[in-house]
Formats: sequence, C-alpha cells, structure tokens
Amino acid sequence: MKTFNFLVRLVVAVILLQTLYFKFGGVQESVDLFTKIVGPEHEAYLRITTGVLELIAGLLLLSRKGAVLGALTVVGLMLGAILSHILFLGIDGLFVAAVVALLGALYTLWVQRDDFNLNNLK
Repeated sequence: MKTFNFLVRLVVAVILLQTLYFKFGGVQESVDLFTKIVGPEHEAYLRITTGVLELIAGLLLLSRKGAVLGALTVVGLMLGAILSHILFLGIDGLFVAAVVALLGALYTLWVQRDDFNLNNLK
C-alpha cells in the first residue's frame, strides 16, 4: 500500500513538474494561456508564481514528511486551474491533468490524514 501511495504522489508531482519548462521558459502557449486569465500586464507574474508554487509542491510530494503540505498546495493550485479552465480557457487536456492532480492530492490527504496535525508544525 505504501508503494501505491508513493506512486500516486509521484504521478501528481510529474504532472506539476513537467509543466515547468513551459512556465519558466515563457513558451508562447503558456504565455497565451495566462494572458487569457489576467491580461498581458500581469501574465508573467502569475505564470512564474504558479510555476514556483508547483515546483515546491511537486518536490514536497516526493517526501513522506512534506507530502501533506505539498498536497494542500496542490489542492489550492488545481482548484484555481480548474476554475480558470471553466471560466476562461475551456475544457482540454490541461483541464484533465488538473483534475487528475487534484484527485491525487485529495487521495494523499486522505491516506496521510494522521500526518495532518497542526501540532506537528510547531
């Protein structure tokens, strides 16, 4: 069961990390996507910030101790991504990837719910 749990986290991490080339590289498709959401004047800020948060979340998911914090971050990011697709971008492969990542993060939170203790953060 531990192997399956790690594989779920790995899949979510790969989904997040494989998009970083597009976000950090300023690939035109990524620029266009974020421009549709916030306009050209703020596109780069949102694109880079999202990339940094996805990088951190992806790395946290790869460790058992950081998985809960990583999964919480993924839930927030993917809810934003799903909402953006519904409101601005349309349903496509990126939408499906966001749903898969959200489900994987929720699964991680469920499986590791005993690790989700605010007293452990002290």
